[in-house]
Amino acid sequence: SPAGMVLSVLVILLLSVLYEAVKMGKAVLLRRALLALPRSLSQEALTEPQEGHSDPAQGSPSLMAFPISFPRWFWFHVGQTLFHVVQVVLGYMVMLAVMSYNAWIFLGAIVGSTLGYFM
Repeated sequence: SPAGMVLSVLVILLLSVLYEAVKMGKAVLLRRALLALPRSLSQEALTEPQEGHSDPAQGSPSLMAFPISFPRWFWFHVGQTLFHVVQVVLGYMVMLAVMSYNAWIFLGAIVGSTLGYFM
């Protein structure tokens, strides 16, 4: 029926928009994850003075911050993984719809992808 076809095209259009939104969300999450990474120990050694070391058991304040930053980076990585899974599932769903070889479904996927990227 025509109403069913219109509804199918709209669903594919929205899935394509959502696919592009998830792709952009994954890129934003990657940027945040990179900012949350701790500085490497080699950079620590270059920026901290070598003279006047304190007791190694106490540790320096910058090295003590490493365990606090690691879980934040880990949770960003978990978020990226979940975004990737959602993106793959949406991509395969849109691909399966396009493989129906229906021109209107194909145009819905193209228009949805274009709108999602534009937003």
